[in-house]
Amino acid sequence: MTDPQIALFMLGAFIFIILLGFPIAFTLMAMGVGFGYYAYFDAARMWRTYNRAVESGADTWTLIETWVGGFFNNRVFDLFINQTFSVMANDVLTAVPLFLFMGYIVERANIVSRLFATLAIAARHVPGSMAVAALITCTLFATATGIVGAVVTLMGLLAFPAMLKARYDTSFASGIICAGGTLGILIPPSIMLIVYAAASGVSIVQLYAGALFPGLMLAGLYLTYIILRAAVQPQIAPKPPKEETAMPLPQLFLLLLTSFFPLAILIMAVLGAIFFGWATPSEAAAVGALGGLVLAIAYRALTWQRLRESIYLTVRTTAMVCWLFVGSWTFSSVFSYLGGEQIITEFVTGLDITPLMFLILAQIIIFLLGWPLEWSEIIIIFVPIFLPLLPHFGIDPLFFGILVALNLQTSFLTPPMAMSAYYLKGIAPPFVQLVQIFRGCLPFLSLVMLAMVMLYVFPDLVFYLPNLLYGR
Repeated sequence: MTDPQIALFMLGAFIFIILLGFPIAFTLMAMGVGFGYYAYFDAARMWRTYNRAVESGADTWTLIETWVGGFFNNRVFDLFINQTFSVMANDVLTAVPLFLFMGYIVERANIVSRLFATLAIAARHVPGSMAVAALITCTLFATATGIVGAVVTLMGLLAFPAMLKARYDTSFASGIICAGGTLGILIPPSIMLIVYAAASGVSIVQLYAGALFPGLMLAGLYLTYIILRAAVQPQIAPKPPKEETAMPLPQLFLLLLTSFFPLAILIMAVLGAIFFGWATPSEAAAVGALGGLVLAIAYRALTWQRLRESIYLTVRTTAMVCWLFVGSWTFSSVFSYLGGEQIITEFVTGLDITPLMFLILAQIIIFLLGWPLEWSEIIIIFVPIFLPLLPHFGIDPLFFGILVALNLQTSFLTPPMAMSAYYLKGIAPPFVQLVQIFRGCLPFLSLVMLAMVMLYVFPDLVFYLPNLLYGR
């Protein structure tokens, strides 16, 4: 087999092994080191060193040491160490644990339950008021955390039972929780965009600016669908009794002041500091983490146990992301050295396809990868395969990254591997069937597809804010 054929075999073997359920980060590292040993192994140099030791009359033990040392004197081990150090020294990735800590602290500070209850009362005159409140709460909470499982699980415990008790349609309520919970990987300050920035070299500040309008557009499409459907089919979202939502305006404003505004101001302060250049993403994330602690203290929800849990979950998730980077960069370096990247580039460029066809092909592949894989693995492992092809087709990596972020919404909503549905099913009442949750996700899935089409037709949704703020 030639080196490029071995590289393709390496990629195919990796996909097969992860489908068997092996840990992805350690599979990447093992295969990168294993195939890298073959790629960088210099047998001639090893035997030259050994023969010189024999000619010099070395004893048996010295000969064994010389042979073993020559066998393990392989550049792949230097590559692995250098990639690990590169991840540790990456300034962009510093923001990941800080934003994660902010999200976990907010999650445990009882802010979300207050927020949902207040918004349900504030939206009482809107069709599907409780559904509207659930989506807005999901959007704010997802923006603060960026962790899909945490948002869907917590909102599934808070808002989902409340909607079912109010006689909402099960599928309708399920779709709102699942779709709203995924918005955090698109709307800044998104962890996913930080990871894409580190993998692609695109400025995280410009990615955040480019993602803001598409993220708000998708949330707006969700909100429009909820209100219109509740207005057309009021039986799926009955209005709450007036006595449950009746409240004087000053009292309602006070509730908003103590529940909605603190979290919204924290998020806007973090984003504003990044957008206007007052702080780097890492510095803004540190301020956000501190703000989360202040909110938890203000709500009298900060306990030693909750602080420990937040730190533990932050460390665990950060370690997962960073080890994925180490494994991915080692794997991709060996894959490229063997000629795998070149053969894929030559194959795709030889197809003579248009930029639109390439975008559709890339998004279909990412869509299919979203079934067995998490977004982190797709961004770190597979998206870098497409990045070298973007200049050939004249596609801006900023635009491509936002399109991928939109596309990855579908991986959480598409049956039969819709992870959001499984998160919700895990904490839903026993009578709620998985098929009902899947049915509720499908309208929101179609809205994601519509948003992707709108993004291609109106690319200024991505470029307007970066051009305005930074003059791209």
